[in-house]
Amino acid sequence: MYQNILCSIADSIATVTVNRPAVRNALNIATLGELGSAFENFRDDPGVQVVILTGSGDKAFVAGADISEIANLTEAEGEAFARRGQSVFQSIESLGKPVIAAVNGYALGGGCELAMACTIRIASENAMFGQPEVKLGIIPGYGGTQRLARLVGKGRALEIMIAGEMISAAEAFRIGLVNRVVAAADLRITAESLAKKIMEHAPQAVRFCLEAVRQGLENTQEEGQRIEARFFGLCCATEDFAEGTRAFLDKRTPHFKGK
Repeated sequence: MYQNILCSIADSIATVTVNRPAVRNALNIATLGELGSAFENFRDDPGVQVVILTGSGDKAFVAGADISEIANLTEAEGEAFARRGQSVFQSIESLGKPVIAAVNGYALGGGCELAMACTIRIASENAMFGQPEVKLGIIPGYGGTQRLARLVGKGRALEIMIAGEMISAAEAFRIGLVNRVVAAADLRITAESLAKKIMEHAPQAVRFCLEAVRQGLENTQEEGQRIEARFFGLCCATEDFAEGTRAFLDKRTPHFKGK
């Protein structure tokens, strides 16, 4: 059904692979549309609990946007172009299910922004990250100026953006841009192992963790704590809460149903 991405589902884990290896998996408008469609399907699919997002081959996760599509944009077209990509990436960030980026190689420009829209980032040792848009006379447009500063802090984010230089996986880990760095051969198995670990827990509680953090970061700490309390209360009304606490007291493994 898709031309530029590959999708599969096994054991409640969906895997999405950006599949344009000839252009280092560069994002074009068609690929963005396919990503948006796939993630909307995952949102409504009860058979999907976690999504792993990666790139085809071992050279690139996503090496950036398709420059041929942006070279002649007018001001109005440029804004619309950015808003389109922001909408897709926002749908990934707010999916309500964990999305693990398995970053294999270059994650530059739109590729770095795509990884940052994911819940967790695991990088292979050969991964490289960067926001080099200033070299083209533009700025990150798919949420990069906002997510990067929130992840690594204002100063580091600005240095990465205005210097336009790539950083290694090790440096990305040091500054908090990625969660883990593993050998390239271990990337997929590490992502799948983490996905399975997440799926051992109550799906509703996982979803409420994602929402409490996402919404809380957009507010003051006081308001964030009110959001946290609201989701804590919602957890208390679930069957999984009853099962989890009962299993703990009975000293047995809980059997969560996502209800």
